[in-house]
Amino acid sequence: MRAILMMLLLIVTAIVIYTSVAEGDDGLNEGIARTGGAMGEYIKGMSP
Repeated sequence: MRAILMMLLLIVTAIVIYTSVAEGDDGLNEGIARTGGAMGEYIKGMSP
């Protein structure tokens, strides 16, 4: 029983850490989207 409780606590902790790092206004997902958009604009602006 104790092992199950500790495993659930570990899983919940991992989920909370992931959502705090990856989601949100300053999260990794938003940063990747901004960087990808900036790279796309740079590539469009290049002249052959």
